[in-house]
Amino acid sequence: MGIAFTSSERATLGVEWELQLVDRRSRHLRQEAQKLLSELPELSSEGTAPPLRHELMQSQVEVVTGICETVEEARSDLGRNIDRMREVLAPWGTTLTCSGTHPIDDWRDQELSPGKRYGELVEQMQWLARRILTCGVHVHVGVRGQEKAMPIVNALAKYLPHFLALSASSPFWGGHDTGLASARSVVFGALPTSGPPPNLPHWAAFEEYLETLLRAGTIASIKEVWWDIRPHPDFGTIEIRMFDGIPTLREVGMAAALSQSLVEMFDRQLDRGYGLPSPPSWLVKDNKWRATRYGLDARVITDSHGTTVPIRDDLYELVRELKPVATRLGCAEDLDLVSEILDKGASYERQRAVIAEGGSLDDVVDMLAAELHGGGPTFAEVGAIRGPGARKT
Repeated sequence: MGIAFTSSERATLGVEWELQLVDRRSRHLRQEAQKLLSELPELSSEGTAPPLRHELMQSQVEVVTGICETVEEARSDLGRNIDRMREVLAPWGTTLTCSGTHPIDDWRDQELSPGKRYGELVEQMQWLARRILTCGVHVHVGVRGQEKAMPIVNALAKYLPHFLALSASSPFWGGHDTGLASARSVVFGALPTSGPPPNLPHWAAFEEYLETLLRAGTIASIKEVWWDIRPHPDFGTIEIRMFDGIPTLREVGMAAALSQSLVEMFDRQLDRGYGLPSPPSWLVKDNKWRATRYGLDARVITDSHGTTVPIRDDLYELVRELKPVATRLGCAEDLDLVSEILDKGASYERQRAVIAEGGSLDDVVDMLAAELHGGGPTFAEVGAIRGPGARKT
């Protein structure tokens, strides 16, 4: 089975941001995606790749950038289309929010979006698909060469817990605190072709593996491979799908900068003949769970002997290592937000801080709406946000 990878000339960017439609007064989700898309045909009907699209539930939409050269361009692209959506939604009493899960609502109260693809997914997956009331952010980064794709996927797998811990935003599920930093990663991770990517040494191994899945009937097409990181042959990109729903445009820029800088660094290292990290599958899976449970308080495994380090320390070191790359790409300022998040709190911590300070889940929804509208996170004192998901050390 031959799968052609349309190589990119540069580490170009594309971002997919899943958003929630929320009633300003009740704070519950509103089933208005179809109505919104019909009001914005200039965004939802542009050829085969419109910037505004359906998601599985009618209470969600996805806004997608074009092919961007820089993080700044991607942020501007997203910001323009979100402003246009707000103009339509404001008279309806509807606002936009983003978090890995909605703090209050139940998946059983949602309406499925129209479309053959969604119906087939639910028919095949049943309960596993019906409960995917989750949001995430996917970042595509261009790769210069088919032969580089799988080594870079393997290397990026080392950073699955880092991507998740920084973006974890789903401590609540159905009105209850799960004790996790990311309930979304558990809900979505239950799908049979989701989760960490298998460690495949080269492109031929990827082709053989996909052919086996197709022959066995596990998947009907390559689009049904929902790994946390996957190659996207048609786009010539690596798609990083590990990020939880990200509440603010500024944090989306951080995720894009981290992704672009890592892929660019690994791409250049391959050009110089260096070997890339290729952690074993058990280590990747264990580290993902640690970030799912503990977020930025996780200790991640660094080698096959079981050595662990605080993920915060690892992230500070990663930012230092990537700073020259980010500077060349023009996204150093976006990358700097990693350090601010480490010091002042990721979204799951900010949400729990609202409860720790005497607020309600309605107040959490209000905070998420205010953060998305304001474009950046609102931080609380770190000491107030160590809730049930914190590791005691």
